[in-house]
Amino acid sequence: MVDGKTVVLDTYAILALIEDEEGADTVAAAISDEQTTVYFSVINLGELYYILLRKKGERVAEEVLRNILLEESINIVEVPWPRVKEAARIKARGGLSYADSFVLELARELKAPVLTGDPEIQTVAKELDVPVIWVGSNLTVDK
Repeated sequence: MVDGKTVVLDTYAILALIEDEEGADTVAAAISDEQTTVYFSVINLGELYYILLRKKGERVAEEVLRNILLEESINIVEVPWPRVKEAARIKARGGLSYADSFVLELARELKAPVLTGDPEIQTVAKELDVPVIWVGSNLTVDK
């Protein structure tokens, strides 16, 4: 449960919301809660876009992108060099995609939990002492 705090969304969480999968209600609650500040890395926005292009086509990918960019409660975070460098360090540890390393680095910087259902993130997050709010299901994400 998310209540009155800062959270970082993983691409998995947004896909769960779009697909109305298990955990979608938790993601929707975080986004709609005025007491919760929600962040989403521009790197993960790109990841979401290419996944949707492959799975749903350009029209759907563009519509979702537009809706996210218009959603005032989702703060899209740009990526300065120091974050790129730290995300690369996380990626170099192994066991995580490059995009997922940005989720964890942003969460670490903000001292915030990650909303995800991605087991790879959960494993590395534990090693980095980054809290995870689990929204897992059987959602298949082809990265």
